[in-house]
Parts: sequence; C-alpha cells; structure tokens
Amino acid sequence: MTSQAAGASDAGGARGDLFDPACPTRRLLDRIGTKWTSMAVKVLAEAAPAEVRFSELLRRMPGVSQKMLSVTLRSLTRDGLVARRVEPTVPPQVHYRLTGLGLSLEAALAVVRAWAEEHMAEVDRANELSAREETPASGLR
Repeated sequence: MTSQAAGASDAGGARGDLFDPACPTRRLLDRIGTKWTSMAVKVLAEAAPAEVRFSELLRRMPGVSQKMLSVTLRSLTRDGLVARRVEPTVPPQVHYRLTGLGLSLEAALAVVRAWAEEHMAEVDRANELSAREETPASGLR
C-alpha cells in the first residue's frame, strides 16, 4: 500500500499496511501498545458508561506519573478513543470516558492482557535461561 493510500480517510475504507515504513498504522500501534494505554483503557472500560476523574485514574494506575497519565489521556482523546469533559470549577474537575471506538479497543487489549497474564511465567523462564546462556561460566574464559 502506498503512503498516500495508507493516509486515506476511514470513509474511503483504506486499511493500513504495517510493513510500509510510511504507514500511519505503525504510529497508531506505538500509541495503543503501551502499558499506560492498556491500563487507562481498562480502568475506563470498567467504569463505562460512567466517567472517571483524572485523580481516580491516577489512583487506580499504580506507578504512573501525573505527566505520563496526562500524555496518555491526551493521545487517547486526540485519537477519538476517549472523551474528555471539564467542569468549570476551581480547580477544574476533568472527567474521562471511553468512546465507542475506545470500547472496541478494550476488547482487543483485554485479549493481549489475558495472554500476558497467562504466559508471564513462561516468558520469565525463557528470559532467565537466555541470561544464563549469555553469562560466561565463572572461572572459564
């Protein structure tokens, strides 16, 4: 697929081509393939159709910084996966919810999360084995 076709609107029915270096599909996969995106989408999906405040997302996503959560939510909002609503209070209260498109992403991410949870022990064992094979035996050179 040409980069022109890859950038065509969704109304035209164009699909991306992951193997085309100019295809926007790669950038989208970079954005939706992060752990913070997966966690944010999961928290929002669990609350759907209700909204979740920024502070609640921050509390329910251990390890995420305010800045990283803000960047993640901004990206998800820009991509049409999350809707944002600001209450004009002091300080402003910001609420988020998944859009229909975001809910469709949750279904796919749920499968990936389940796979990771089911196979993490196997992956850990493979990593340990690989690390042992890469480390020279003590005393031998």
